[in-house]
Amino acid sequence: MKRFSSIRHGTPATIHAALQAKERLQARVTPLPVSQSQRYYLKPGELYVGEETALVETVLGSCVAIAMFSPRNLLGSLSHSMLPTDGNAKSRAANCLEGARFVDCAIHCMLDWFLQRGVLRKEIVVKVFGGSAMFPGPESYGRIGVGRQNIERALQVIEQEKLYLAAFDLGGLGGRKIYFKTNTGEIFLKRLHRSELMK
Repeated sequence: MKRFSSIRHGTPATIHAALQAKERLQARVTPLPVSQSQRYYLKPGELYVGEETALVETVLGSCVAIAMFSPRNLLGSLSHSMLPTDGNAKSRAANCLEGARFVDCAIHCMLDWFLQRGVLRKEIVVKVFGGSAMFPGPESYGRIGVGRQNIERALQVIEQEKLYLAAFDLGGLGGRKIYFKTNTGEIFLKRLHRSELMK
């Protein structure tokens, strides 16, 4: 296991539809069998990649989590990104000095890790979560909140890289707790009230 701190492919109309979609992944409260699995908690700005069976969890507000999974190779990865981009036009993995802190860097780091292990791009299943409006207000003054920026950047890079977006649960005003099973690609989601994130 390594930790780094620091829809379907379509058109822009597809991205817009994803942001506006009303059918979201339903929260599920399901027992999680972890007796034979390692368990990890991701802090903001961290990324998990590994070939072991593990349960990876993280808590999201305006941040975005990207999960990638290869059904053929049984490889999984999860990131917890705080900001949309590092501002580097060449934000490939080799140029990302702060890794998963930025949405675009995280996606590129994860994608490169899969490709280096012989996973075909078309085999990678991607799921995206988070991007809540935790600090409402700026958008009314013509500024886009950081949660919305994170969502837009994630969907933009996923489209540019021609990756398969299988599921998403984005936006809103509350938080999310995500559990990711690395050997199956399953995501379990628990919705959190904003007050629960402040504890």
